[in-house]
Amino acid sequence: MTQREVDLGSAELDVLKVLWSGGPGTVRDVLRRLQEQGRKWAYTTVQTFLTRLEQKGHVVSDKSGLAHVFRARTTRERVSRSRLRALLDQLYDGSAGPLVLQLVRDERLSRDDLDELQALIERLDAKEPKRRRERS
Repeated sequence: MTQREVDLGSAELDVLKVLWSGGPGTVRDVLRRLQEQGRKWAYTTVQTFLTRLEQKGHVVSDKSGLAHVFRARTTRERVSRSRLRALLDQLYDGSAGPLVLQLVRDERLSRDDLDELQALIERLDAKEPKRRRERS
């Protein structure tokens, strides 16, 4: 797949999230997992969404058995990257800094998240002098 924006409706995304978290499954498996999350969808609704996702290339199915088994082809990371890119372009003119600052200011981050963010900043700072030398 290309790096174009991932085109998913919210219901399609819910179905894909079930496949990401629970792994491959039949229509009935996916329906059960969605019902456990409070969704009140019919079997045919889930089947329609899985078919659409397969047509869009986000899901693949194994049709060798009696019941088709669907699995996610598109990763959570790819969808996240695509959606964040669209958000950056729409709200921040493509600049990630303001988004990150707003998230850090407005959202509660766990100690582990803060430690990971600090380590990332330190790694990036360590690489920065090298980048400046390479550009000179």
